[in-house]
Amino acid sequence: MPSVLPDGEPVPDDGTLPASALAGAADRPLAFYLHVPYCATRCGYCDFNTYTATELRGSGGVLASRENYAATLAEEVRLARKVLGDDPRPVRTLFVGGGTPTLLAAADLVAMVDAVRSEFGLADDAEVTTEANPESVDAAYLAELRAGGFNRISFGMQSARQHVLKVLDRTHTPGRPEACVAEARAAGFDHVNLDLIYGTPGELDDDWRASLEAAVGAGPDHVSAYALIVEEGTQLARRIRRGEVPMTDDDVHADRYLIADELLSGAGYSWYEVSNWSTTDAGRCLHNELYWRGADWWGAGPGAHSHVGGVRWWNVKHPGAYAAALAEGRSPGAGREVLTAEDRRVERVLLELRLRGGVPLSLLRPAGLGAAAQARADGLLEPGPYEEGRAVLTLRGRLLADGVVRDLVD
Repeated sequence: MPSVLPDGEPVPDDGTLPASALAGAADRPLAFYLHVPYCATRCGYCDFNTYTATELRGSGGVLASRENYAATLAEEVRLARKVLGDDPRPVRTLFVGGGTPTLLAAADLVAMVDAVRSEFGLADDAEVTTEANPESVDAAYLAELRAGGFNRISFGMQSARQHVLKVLDRTHTPGRPEACVAEARAAGFDHVNLDLIYGTPGELDDDWRASLEAAVGAGPDHVSAYALIVEEGTQLARRIRRGEVPMTDDDVHADRYLIADELLSGAGYSWYEVSNWSTTDAGRCLHNELYWRGADWWGAGPGAHSHVGGVRWWNVKHPGAYAAALAEGRSPGAGREVLTAEDRRVERVLLELRLRGGVPLSLLRPAGLGAAAQARADGLLEPGPYEEGRAVLTLRGRLLADGVVRDLVD
């Protein structure tokens, strides 16, 4: 969740949505994202809306401390119930992210899920996920999460090499994420993900292979692998600017992606989104798939983004301002935008092209259709699906996905 919010029109104090946003809602899946904005330390590459205890100390106003955060967030869940009215949909997916959700007591995370269950209900086969820091959980903590309704967990591994973790300012011990997978399985988690990052300054191909092999060896049914993006304003960006660490280039990122796809595919993982692989269809992250397919979701927490029926809004960033708004009976929304039909078409192309199923060619304008034909000729789109009316990226197309999608929407 990036820390910079866009501009937009004001959100009404009661959070009311336009009638158009709720039209046909019963036919769309509903998801919840719950943001926990706390971290023990700030990683040098992180640009997310997170806060350490030091950063919150003395900031004034009503602070949403860790101790009362679950109760504060439950207030926004109750607001969501009022805004969505008699919406009959049970929640299909729920995802707790951060920050570091597992800095909170397991009972607090369960209480947050219970707030959603109480107000909306969860589908019988609901996917309920939390992110977790490997050093902030143990077997008992994981067992409490599982007993409280979580059935999917995502551990931040990033790398198996100590020197790479040091550049990223990650504090966990190499080997701990792999141990967490075994503990999560023993606790009864149906699905387990490991998050990896490639392209860290100083990382070598052998380091990346070792990280992939360690992840696969741990036995998760899902692996995410993301290229490091150096965001302006972060500690890592300042270190690179001062020449303390080198910057990896796009060619290195491409090589690392090819290594990842080859190793993961050889180990029985299949890609279903450019940066995500799973061993089975059931192991895919349905919550993220709902994002990519433009479903409805309510994002609760400081800086969280939401989308319902073509209306997108975002909350105030600071935990104190967030808690103050809810304490005063106001929506914590900072701004919103109503998407036009063209906005939604473009977003479908941008997001769905990244999926294994691709995007219908019928969504493209004439210029986009011409670009798609050229991309197919250049080996960037699969020929079989193209003939059937879909744009699906080849492996080479995945390497150049950002450029391909720009051409298709221009």
